[in-house]
Amino acid sequence: MNLKLYVGNLPFTISEDDLRKLFSEAGEIQSVKLVTDSYSGQSRGFAFVEMVSAEAAEKAISLLNGKSFMNRALTVNEARPQKKRGGDFGGRRDRDR
Repeated sequence: MNLKLYVGNLPFTISEDDLRKLFSEAGEIQSVKLVTDSYSGQSRGFAFVEMVSAEAAEKAISLLNGKSFMNRALTVNEARPQKKRGGDFGGRRDRDR
């Protein structure tokens, strides 16, 4: 099992410390990465939590997936590998002509 978990449907006011406290119920945490908007710095509503063991990751999924937290039903599952993005920037090469 992948030790990295995707956590979705997070409130925009959540902090990494809030996530650490929540996931510590399931086991030891290796890292927490709250994804934020690069311009505003506000949460984008999802994060990645890496657990120390597969057992802790499985426990976190079973305990927290669908759990109501800050009035939001959390989505917790295994993180999937990031897909590579195309290098043409959406066809914007002719934009400045």
